[in-house]
Amino acid sequence: MTLYNGVSAVGVFCFIGFLVLFSRSRRSVSLRVIIWGIALQVLFALFVFLVPFGSKFFLVLNDVTMQVIEGAFEGIRFLFGPLAQPPGQPGSIGFILAFQALPSIIFFAALMELLYYVGVMERLISLFARIFVKVMGISGAESLCASAQIFLGIESNLTIRPYLKEMTVSELMVVLTTGMATIASSVLGFYVMILSGVFPTVAGHLISASILLAPAAIMAAKIIFPETGSPMTKGKVVPIEYTKAGNPIEAIINGSTTGVKMVVGIAALLIAFIGLVALADSGLAYLGKVVGSSLTLSTILGYIFYPFTVAMGVPVEDASQIARILGERIIMTEVKSYQDLSVLVKAGKIANPRSVFIATYALCGFAHIPSLAIFVGGTSTLIPERTKDIAVLGLWALFAANMACFMTGALAGIFFTGQGGILIRP
Repeated sequence: MTLYNGVSAVGVFCFIGFLVLFSRSRRSVSLRVIIWGIALQVLFALFVFLVPFGSKFFLVLNDVTMQVIEGAFEGIRFLFGPLAQPPGQPGSIGFILAFQALPSIIFFAALMELLYYVGVMERLISLFARIFVKVMGISGAESLCASAQIFLGIESNLTIRPYLKEMTVSELMVVLTTGMATIASSVLGFYVMILSGVFPTVAGHLISASILLAPAAIMAAKIIFPETGSPMTKGKVVPIEYTKAGNPIEAIINGSTTGVKMVVGIAALLIAFIGLVALADSGLAYLGKVVGSSLTLSTILGYIFYPFTVAMGVPVEDASQIARILGERIIMTEVKSYQDLSVLVKAGKIANPRSVFIATYALCGFAHIPSLAIFVGGTSTLIPERTKDIAVLGLWALFAANMACFMTGALAGIFFTGQGGILIRP
């Protein structure tokens, strides 16, 4: 344990206090939600980082995930040949995001749909939903959606479609926040491919982060918009409303099709937002010549996110670099941020493994403007009569999602014990 572990512990409570400052009804904030939100995260973190069986279990999950990714690579290599070969492999021409990482999303989307068909995903989602209802005291509908967000994506909203229309504002806030604070399992392999070269057991940590983020997101949402209404599913465990495929082949086809749409969507967002940021940087460069200063959008965002980065327990020597990465996530998605994190580590510009460890957890979420458009637009499509409420909640949910990511990063910082964390093999 070091001083930075203590900084991370203080940081968790600083983030909660910061959320309380922006609460729409401080007197209505539920202490039960806060206490159990923290408790669930701590209990799970203890299981993963300190309990030998938990550590071994997630190492096994890491190994299984890496084997699954290797299976995905067979299809990618068959289709793209040398373009799919990662750096260091025979015939590789370097890292090409579009041919080496993005296609894995198609494979994982098909796999998740198949697991849903055989009932694995349904049981896992129901388990987490039951826990959230029983211990945090929130409604069954928002619990179910939050649980589904751990494994699915925007399609999680379909699991509670019958309840969406009658949800309170606080429940809708949870739906949007958990959507932006978590990641879909279909992109897990994508992130692993980007980071595995600098973080060997990153797969296990990304699974851990996705689970930890759910209670943090619920807590953040409920602090900003506490429940002041009467949810129709308060204290009830509700069944999943989700149309399954008729057979395994249909499940694979449906998942693959969904994966293709995700790949196209991610590629389009990266092209658009990275290009727009470059355009903004050109304008800032011109302005800098006038005022005698050199600024970029990432630099400005880095200054804004620096206090949050330090509060998570990132060592001071790496804080400015990590802050810049966290800042660019807001506008250029976590894909670009994870890629930059990998590049900086390989270049020796981020030397402390603690910084990489915390950043991996803090970046594990769709907490960015492109995702805001997706979740607000997608949810509004399902319940157009609530579009006004959803539009108002969108930016608040983005703010809450980022704070949930920071809390999870700080929690990871508390349990960081050395070279890469407890999941790194000796």
